[in-house]
Amino acid sequence: MFNLGGFANISSSENEKRIAYDICPVNIVLNKYANQLGVPYDDKGEIAKSGIYLLNLGNELRNLPYYKQRPPKSLGLEWVEKEITPRLEASKRKEADVLRTFTEHIASEIAKNVNIRSTILVTGGGTYNDYLLSRILYNKEINLITPSKEIIEFKEALIFGFLGVLKMREEINCLASVTGAKQDHSSGKIYLP
Repeated sequence: MFNLGGFANISSSENEKRIAYDICPVNIVLNKYANQLGVPYDDKGEIAKSGIYLLNLGNELRNLPYYKQRPPKSLGLEWVEKEITPRLEASKRKEADVLRTFTEHIASEIAKNVNIRSTILVTGGGTYNDYLLSRILYNKEINLITPSKEIIEFKEALIFGFLGVLKMREEINCLASVTGAKQDHSSGKIYLP
């Protein structure tokens, strides 16, 4: 399963162990450049589709050290502001070209992190970006399953609610194989009125 939210993240089971990590930024970057054009997001990826791929920028993004690290690993806004934003801004290109290049980058990074012919459940706001999904499928022969709108939009809230229930029961809700912690544990704080 992968999620196309602010970041693309993937979750799978290997040798009865849960592995999950962030692949690359998605909507945290795409929405910023769509906003510069006066729209909240690139509807269906139509703006990116109209742009030109910037080869030098694409190569620069592909060679960022994060992409060579092994999981567990995670990304955040700080990393985007340090590693991604300066490179995109230095290109001094039209928003459509930046969106095209970054969409291709996302598709390429996701393709590197999934096995050929896998069947993958995809959720998150990026699921509505038809152009992004088509580029993922262009880069890797996989089967994408898109669930109902309710699951796409509320999956994360349900998962965090479930993590809260596990915490209230003092059951494990944080896996070392996902976070890099020394051991599995019950994480978080419960505040009751």
